[in-house]
Amino acid sequence: MIDTERRVDGPPAAAESTDAEIITASLAEPDRFGVLYERHAGVLHGYAYRRLGREAAEDVVAETFMKAFRARRTYDLRHSDARPWFFAIAIREIARHHRVEQARYRALLRSARDRGAEDLADRVADAASARAWRRPLVEALARLSRRDRDVLLLIAWADLTYEEVARALGIPLGTVRSRLHRARRNIRKCLPGDIAQELT
Repeated sequence: MIDTERRVDGPPAAAESTDAEIITASLAEPDRFGVLYERHAGVLHGYAYRRLGREAAEDVVAETFMKAFRARRTYDLRHSDARPWFFAIAIREIARHHRVEQARYRALLRSARDRGAEDLADRVADAASARAWRRPLVEALARLSRRDRDVLLLIAWADLTYEEVARALGIPLGTVRSRLHRARRNIRKCLPGDIAQELT
């Protein structure tokens, strides 16, 4: 029979450990950091995929974890959840792919015109809902400033709280709120009411 209780004399099991505990343990045992990849790579990949497409998303996730591993000694251990930290690194990597993101929006728009919104929805169903990638939304997202888009999509797609977005982007909470308000206002101007309501 497997003993499921935590051993008093050893490190906590990976499933029971906070991200901060795993980062601390990885300083002595680097392989422990792999638990964080298993825990967070999926959501980071999904977010980057929606913004950049598959190939660039894979690069972003790989670079994010490589840079996080190298910087793990600098992690603020007061935060038990490292997800905002990983997104902070990922956002910087996505910014380096700005041209890829803009090209993705243009390609999605061309595809929507050439093959119809329903066909577009079928092709990207594994990355986002059909409603999320309709032509008006793609156009609206493409028109947002990068800073406003980062805030909006971290909340809408990464499901971060306002506080986590502030931490990820290194900006005050009030700035998160003002950028989100501006992004939502600009999105509403471009979208039919039902789609704007669902996103914002």
